[in-house]
Amino acid sequence: MRKHKYLLTSESVTEGHPDKVCDQISDGILDAIFECDTMGRVACETMVTTGLAVVAGEITTSCYVAIPKIIRNTIREIGYTDPVYGFDHLTCGVVTSIQEQSADIALGVDKGGAGDQGMMYGYATDETKELMPMPISLAHKLARRLAEVRKKELVNYLRPDGKTQVTVEYFNGTPHKVKVVIVSAHHDHKAKTKDIKHDMKKLVIDHVIPKDIMDKSVKIFVNPTGRFEIGGPMADTGVTGRKIIVDTYGGIGSHGGGCFSGKDPSKVDRSASYMARYIAKNIVAAKLARKCEIQLAYAIGVAEPISIMVNTFGTGVVSEEKLVKSIRRVFDLTPHSIIKNLKLRRPIYRKPACYGHFGREDEGFAWEEIDKVKVLRKEA
Repeated sequence: MRKHKYLLTSESVTEGHPDKVCDQISDGILDAIFECDTMGRVACETMVTTGLAVVAGEITTSCYVAIPKIIRNTIREIGYTDPVYGFDHLTCGVVTSIQEQSADIALGVDKGGAGDQGMMYGYATDETKELMPMPISLAHKLARRLAEVRKKELVNYLRPDGKTQVTVEYFNGTPHKVKVVIVSAHHDHKAKTKDIKHDMKKLVIDHVIPKDIMDKSVKIFVNPTGRFEIGGPMADTGVTGRKIIVDTYGGIGSHGGGCFSGKDPSKVDRSASYMARYIAKNIVAAKLARKCEIQLAYAIGVAEPISIMVNTFGTGVVSEEKLVKSIRRVFDLTPHSIIKNLKLRRPIYRKPACYGHFGREDEGFAWEEIDKVKVLRKEA
């Protein structure tokens, strides 16, 4: 049989990327509200640019949170602490425009319905131990390592912004070799290009990607334009929710379109996406399929999903129709039960606001647990 060969590419970004700065500010505000009001309603958007951070949205809560202080603390913790960056926690302007949640939306949410209409996807595959696609898994690890090298001061020239990208060659649906690696590292003006290329290869790429999966002719690009001195919000305006593919599966599988950050779990954009991942991961962990994609769809104010779809891409050991029936019996898919069972009314959201929301097995996220394996096997 002829082998089917193809390339898949995914990217990640560091916490200093302007869009990720915004995601972390929005989720930092959500966490601060959940610290004292677990029933707070939050839909919070952030924009950052040179010398300015703007937060706007709808927040209904019984507590007070110092939003400007949260904004500045988040920017400081990310690493924007010097005015020379064009954006720093002490001198940037802060503008807020907050109002309460629409009463029309609250009507449906208050009675246990979904906070919006829409379709949400979850995905899992057995090609990595965390049941994530290999390209996005490696891209996230490279981005996290790039940030670690900066924070540990293993070199003295790195700044907070950065991007990574990995291309993997597949044979018949199975990852085979890494073909291309890209690392773009934000740096100061004194850093020499040859030193950056050497250091990023040694301290980041070689540290993360095992030699046995590197293709012999792998192409490695470090700062492909030559320089990356101007970065962060000074180089590119950031907005909450613009890295939805980085947040999920790296372009593999489908995406409903809604972002996660800045939204409390009554918004099914967030909670139902987490549930779909939880279902898909348990199906793959139960060896009922090697790959699995779940779609859940909701109507605003309605508790039960209006549809459930399962796609195992021809790898399932039982029919997809049977898996749908099993899902309905094993999982309660109302927003109230999703929030309760996945423990979503906790201040946990700033952590997954960078380096992806999925595949993080040891960080306390209930949607990454595989505690439904036995019952799914029995049902199926």
